[in-house]
Amino acid sequence: MRYIISLACTMGLVMLSSLGAAAERPDENDPVGSLVIIGGSERFDMKEYWEEIVSLAGGPGAKIAVLPTANGDPIRKGGWVVSALNKAGADAFVVPLAWRKVTQPPSEIAADPEWVNRVREATGVFMIGGEQERIVKALQSPDGRPTPMLDAMWHVYRRGGVIAGTSAGAAVMSRIMFRDTESVLETMLTGVRMGKELDRGLGFIDSEWFVDQHLLVRGRFARAIVAMHDQKFKYGLGVDENSAVVVRGGAEVKVIGYKGALVFDLSHTEQDETLDKFNLKNVRLTYLDRGDRFNLKTFEVTPAAEKLEDEKLDPSSDNFRPFYKRKMFYNDILSNTTVADLMGRLIDCVHSEAIGLAFDGDRARSESVDGFEFRFTRDENSLGWYTEAFGGDDYTVLNIRLDIRPIRIAGPLYQIGE
Repeated sequence: MRYIISLACTMGLVMLSSLGAAAERPDENDPVGSLVIIGGSERFDMKEYWEEIVSLAGGPGAKIAVLPTANGDPIRKGGWVVSALNKAGADAFVVPLAWRKVTQPPSEIAADPEWVNRVREATGVFMIGGEQERIVKALQSPDGRPTPMLDAMWHVYRRGGVIAGTSAGAAVMSRIMFRDTESVLETMLTGVRMGKELDRGLGFIDSEWFVDQHLLVRGRFARAIVAMHDQKFKYGLGVDENSAVVVRGGAEVKVIGYKGALVFDLSHTEQDETLDKFNLKNVRLTYLDRGDRFNLKTFEVTPAAEKLEDEKLDPSSDNFRPFYKRKMFYNDILSNTTVADLMGRLIDCVHSEAIGLAFDGDRARSESVDGFEFRFTRDENSLGWYTEAFGGDDYTVLNIRLDIRPIRIAGPLYQIGE
């Protein structure tokens, strides 16, 4: 796939766009509010999240409805979120829309005029974590029609309010979501099915974009690719733990929190139909770090100011002086944050290719097993930025190519030396 990348140096603006753009939503229904999509495991002492949500909801005194629907301990844990929001200046309250430890079933609360009206008059809604299937079951009828409560949430969004969610509350942001899956590797080996591993989401984000959460820590980037390919999504956002993407006006993205997010582009992928296992060529990955900005419609990337003031990494430049010298090979590409670490090293390396594997290491100790090779390639369209301003090694990396193919690991994988 060819990409168009242009840099306006005075603005720090990068165009990351394939030859084709996402479809527009009907203008009469275009949301004008904001989304705050948190990848899970957010810290209550991380003021940035809570202050951002309160600000987007209108500032001090903003009424924010907290939906603990996904959680097994809804009132207590919903109260934690209310406390965090109120410390940031909100006037937040828990809506008892839940499946456990409440007095009324979700169907009654979702249609109750008093609760529906309280949500409708709020300027923000926050969905806490747990099981995302519970959120969808509570807010939609079995045939997918919205309940009055969900209509109230869309009213908040379309009139300029904020819809926020963490973990399960993030998963429901796209029109299709992961519902219940095995491990990432098992998902790659066996695939996904609607009504089983996948189900309907709530669809607050643009319909061509898929959302997944706990992404880097749990190696879920691979399962997101499987789901996106199965459901024919062109684009995706994967948000890491204790990190968030803020989407304003349906398009403008800002990354906040501890880590960052992956942008997936599957608009020009190819699959070898002769292989009986999952495979895909020409997936494009971009890693956005804290402070970076991105546009879902124009594909423009603006790195954080700290990176623009520090080091630009352009492998096609005569001034490119890469830091890393060794070839990269990762035995477990699905391990904690490995894919983001690989991308940062690859854009700053003398070698333009890195390999990662995914397989069941425990089984491979005694027998041969199926697995996958992940081949990451830096090409003429790849670009990066680096800074230590946040206290560590922080990269923004654009346009890394990924090819995935099935492999067979010959077992036993190793023998104890004598």
